[in-house]
Amino acid sequence: GSSLSHRPCPTLLFLLEEKEQQEAIEHIDEVQNEIDRLNEQASEEILKVEQKKYNKLRQPFFQKRSKLITKIPNFGVTTFVNHPQVSALLGEEDEEALHYLTRVEVTEFEDIKSGYRIDFYFDENPYFKNKFLSKEFHLNESGDPSSKSTEIKWKSGKNLTKHLTESFFTWFTDHSDAGADELGEVIKDDIWPNQLQYYLVPEVDEEEGEEDFEDNEEEEGSEDIDEEGDEDEGEEDEDDNEGEEGEEDEGEDD
Repeated sequence: GSSLSHRPCPTLLFLLEEKEQQEAIEHIDEVQNEIDRLNEQASEEILKVEQKKYNKLRQPFFQKRSKLITKIPNFGVTTFVNHPQVSALLGEEDEEALHYLTRVEVTEFEDIKSGYRIDFYFDENPYFKNKFLSKEFHLNESGDPSSKSTEIKWKSGKNLTKHLTESFFTWFTDHSDAGADELGEVIKDDIWPNQLQYYLVPEVDEEEGEEDFEDNEEEEGSEDIDEEGDEDEGEEDEDDNEGEEGEEDEGEDD
């Protein structure tokens, strides 16, 4: 009987093991958090280095593209009009003014998180005196977003932000939501990486539309023939006869 009394209670053993395991799990979680934090830091630093490296590599190609774009009239305004989100912001007079836009350029600051700038270059135009308009987006040390832009020097009676209820050019004076500037993000992330796709967009769509339309017509045509084969043949004979009579009439006229 005495040997039994020395055995530890199984329930107690189980509870001790469970407590140890629970503590181990908590410690693993703490260590994992440290690993995750370092991974995140590494990703950020790698991104910074990579971003800097590839920004440099992309520059000569962006410059070459900008030079080529200046040879095409209305390239900039066409890309904006063809972009669904941007075109929604354009009034008729905005479009007129944007016909004087010669090129758009986006510069991302060295630290990707610190912001970017969009530059618009204009020819001499009847709307404003500026040859150059710019809007910049910054994140300060504490991560608060802000934006600033060139003041537009409107010519007399040409201020589109006063004429139109909504104008594309109001964007240059609107700094209320710099952290979620939809137009800025669209130009930077969507239009700038591949301007050509928005310049060419409608031609591609129209051709596809026409092809679809022709395909549908052909399909419908073949169905009609299947359903009314005999009738169609009869009609064709009549058409032939009419054609012959028409030719005879023409002969008489001569």
